[in-house]
Amino acid sequence: MNFLYLTRFQPVLLSLFRLITGLLLFQYGIAKLFKFPVLPYFANIPPIIYAAGTLELVLGALLMLGLFTRLSAFILSGEMAFAYFMGHMFKGEAPVFLPLLNGGTAAILFCFACLYLSAAGGGTVSVDAAMGKESESTGGAYARR
Repeated sequence: MNFLYLTRFQPVLLSLFRLITGLLLFQYGIAKLFKFPVLPYFANIPPIIYAAGTLELVLGALLMLGLFTRLSAFILSGEMAFAYFMGHMFKGEAPVFLPLLNGGTAAILFCFACLYLSAAGGGTVSVDAAMGKESESTGGAYARR
């Protein structure tokens, strides 16, 4: 099947993908820093989780706005890779490689979603595009002038 008619929506869907990814990371930052909603696994968190929550709160907000999208997404991608390896894969005595068993599925998905956004940009509906740092014709990639 050929869905070429959907390609006209690609730039807007990229912006929607960026917005939702940022919103989901933003909610993790709120839960870690402000304890809302109250979650038992964020009750007594170590300082490194506060740092992760700060990154998720601030950079998640920037992703939602589409401001400094590429840099924010790249940093968040690295943070999510670090979170997977340190917080999920190696949290016990022996490494647990399968994400279904170690609870790291969301971290891997966020890692690669943010890596994609760091390459693709914020899309046409973003502050970066409004400031002229992104090209509308390419759906968010930097204009090569």
